[in-house]
Amino acid sequence: MALTMALAATAQAEDVEVLHWWTAGGEAAALNVLKDDLQAQGIGWLDMPVAGGGGEAAMTALRARVTAGDAPTAVQMLGFDILDWANQPDVLADLSAVATAENWDAVIPAAIQKFSKPNGTWIAAPVNVHSTNWVWANKAVLDELGIAEPTTWDEFIAALQTAKDAGKVALAHGGQPWQEATIFDSAVLATGGAEFYQKSMIDLDPEALGSEQMVQAFDKMAQMRSFVDDNFSGRDWNLASAMVINGEAAFQIMGDWAKGEFINAGKVPGTDFLCFRVPGTEGNVTFNSDQFVMFKQAEDAAATAQNAMATAIESPAFQIAFNKVKGSVPARTDVPSDEFDDCAKKGMEQLAAAAEAGTLLGSMGHGHANPAAVKNAMYDVITAHFNGEYDSATAAEELVAAVEAAQ
Repeated sequence: MALTMALAATAQAEDVEVLHWWTAGGEAAALNVLKDDLQAQGIGWLDMPVAGGGGEAAMTALRARVTAGDAPTAVQMLGFDILDWANQPDVLADLSAVATAENWDAVIPAAIQKFSKPNGTWIAAPVNVHSTNWVWANKAVLDELGIAEPTTWDEFIAALQTAKDAGKVALAHGGQPWQEATIFDSAVLATGGAEFYQKSMIDLDPEALGSEQMVQAFDKMAQMRSFVDDNFSGRDWNLASAMVINGEAAFQIMGDWAKGEFINAGKVPGTDFLCFRVPGTEGNVTFNSDQFVMFKQAEDAAATAQNAMATAIESPAFQIAFNKVKGSVPARTDVPSDEFDDCAKKGMEQLAAAAEAGTLLGSMGHGHANPAAVKNAMYDVITAHFNGEYDSATAAEELVAAVEAAQ
């Protein structure tokens, strides 16, 4: 809006200018909680929304602003985009004083601090944690078919087969590379656990990438492919969720943003739908985390406002208000779960346990395991295999080659 740009041009030092892509109704409403908190402290909010689901357009806008010497106060950012900016000299603010005073080190999991505190300095305030290894199931369909919640991979395959035999779409899926990569996160975890996931997806160890275990992970992907309907290609994730909501499909493997679709449709966890970890991945959590990265400000008053914003983001009140709407869980493991739904309570408990056990793992599918070039190279191999271009053994070989070429 012209007004927004005019405001930005005349921003006072005690304002915060916030670049983000949360333009959907619920997300925008949740951000208003943060905005109101700051305004109560006399800090103005200059909104700079840049639409676009994954933030690519926002990152383009950010580069232009920084190049012009006019960086915004705070920028919504994900994963390796944060680490790229952290390696730029003298661009980001230092939040260490706030983080130390508020003991962020003790309440924000180390796996998330990898992105919030690279090089030992707090540069970002994490807003939430989404996790990707979830199954969403239509309870009425399962009850009708006599399917109990599966607890092992073999039980999951049997449940999918029962749904398929009954004429249902067993697995609702959208044929887009990131959606296949979301399933692959769980296939790797279910095959070799956290240690294998760490070695292959995060450390990019060539032996792990080309191993027999990786072949088995691709075999699991081939199993999943056999339960997807013929019209899956190009389908958006929320339309796949709608298939489960409407009883056309039994299951979907998707991150916890899918829960918002069920809630918006008036469905109740445990009554209308089930949420559980992909069988074989229990005890492990693959995640992505939205963060507000803080950019260095020239004026002291602007830096003070920025610190106040960081404090407000990490406050339990904002963490609760925002994450109830977003479908994610708080980035802090000490936030009370009383106000959250049953799926979120389960997610919060599992996040804290995984953080404690060292099994909270950055999602390859969602840019928290490796840089974009490597992630995209993996996407190509995973989708080619899913579409039948490679058998599992060839796919493992191609994965090794693709990762090597992308590094």
